[in-house]
Amino acid sequence: MSSELFPWLVAGALFLTVIGLGLMGLLIGRARRDRRIRRRLVSDEPSSQEPYGNAEGLIDELADTGRSIERLVNTDRETPRLLVQAGLRSREPQTVYYVIQLVSPILIIGLIVFVWVLRPEAAPAPIFLSYLVVGALVGLFGPRYFLRKRAEARQRRIATEVPLFIHLLVLLFEAGLSTRQALASLTREGRGTLPELNREFAVVTRQLEAGGDTVEVLRNLEQALNVADLSHVLGVLRQVDRYGGEIRQPLLEALGALEERRVMDTREKVNATAGRMTVVMVLFFFPALLIFVAGPAFVTITETLRGAGS
Repeated sequence: MSSELFPWLVAGALFLTVIGLGLMGLLIGRARRDRRIRRRLVSDEPSSQEPYGNAEGLIDELADTGRSIERLVNTDRETPRLLVQAGLRSREPQTVYYVIQLVSPILIIGLIVFVWVLRPEAAPAPIFLSYLVVGALVGLFGPRYFLRKRAEARQRRIATEVPLFIHLLVLLFEAGLSTRQALASLTREGRGTLPELNREFAVVTRQLEAGGDTVEVLRNLEQALNVADLSHVLGVLRQVDRYGGEIRQPLLEALGALEERRVMDTREKVNATAGRMTVVMVLFFFPALLIFVAGPAFVTITETLRGAGS
């Protein structure tokens, strides 16, 4: 890299940094305005009483700015659903996520610029700019990628708890409990048995105690979690709560269908594993076995032909 080009690249990097800080300031200003409007609508408090001078107010501003950035990269509004599926329902973890959404691209771009300033000869200008673009994309979409992976992992854990959940529901309904009483009992007693479902049904129980409709609350839970096995069970509970009828047999039928589907999935995994093992045996074990069995005979024939030729 020539010495004449280096100052221009530094100036360009600083110019991009200033533009980024300006855009971040605009987003912070918009987030602050939205917060003031929401506070006035909700609590009718004057804007002068807002706690923006303390650390909590600063974190809230950063989180609101992260939400603004998230709306730019998440046009389908997938993040709120992923937060629920990942178990991040409360305000604190969601605030942390949105702060990470804001800070991660700034940190990655700042790290790339810092490393480049220390060693400018390691990357020419086009490569440096490509690193900046890739770093910005990773900072913008990386948090949502890890959030999606966490949500998928938690969905799998919830799916593994569904069979035991059905068995407990059958026992509670046979004991004469209603749907609300059964869910409340599972919330109180199932913390160690159903850790993931217990957290979700604790929210459901609070909503029901606040006067929520059982059918609507269970439908919202089904749409939020999006776990196929659990959706079938919640559909049975909604139907029985609305229209009445016997619930033990539908739950047992759902359990039977679930176990049958899991047996089929296990067989598919076993067949796929057998196919992969066959490929491994053909590529590695069969040549080794061929050398072990036919090797001595091949050596003997080679030595015999060599002796006959001499």
